[in-house]
Amino acid sequence: MTRRRSIVPLAAAALLLSGCSVGPEESGQPATGQTLDVQAFADRVGQDGTIVLDVRTPQEYAGGHLPDAVNIDLAADDFAERIEELELGATYAVYCRTGNRSAEAMETMLDGGFVDVAHLEGGITAWESAGRDVVSTR
Repeated sequence: MTRRRSIVPLAAAALLLSGCSVGPEESGQPATGQTLDVQAFADRVGQDGTIVLDVRTPQEYAGGHLPDAVNIDLAADDFAERIEELELGATYAVYCRTGNRSAEAMETMLDGGFVDVAHLEGGITAWESAGRDVVSTR
């Protein structure tokens, strides 16, 4: 009986510790507020239901953007109103030219109650340098 009692706390501790190594995606929790490299961002963009947001100016967007990206200019006066129209619980992939504006947009979105937002480290510049596709409306 003494032997059995000593195993139970060890087993419980092992289960507790193994749970600590589970990342947000493995645990079923959203990947909130992440900065992703090109490959991880491409994987996220490729997931069904992910909404891709380009937070650059309309002129930058017209010069080349990710396929199916929605343009909501971070610098526009109506940025806050436009993101308020979006679904808080959806999965978002946000990018800009170099990653600075998308990081700011991601923080604004998270502060506004969005639960699953990630942005592209290095922006579309890194995306294109990695040989990824962009489309142009010019």
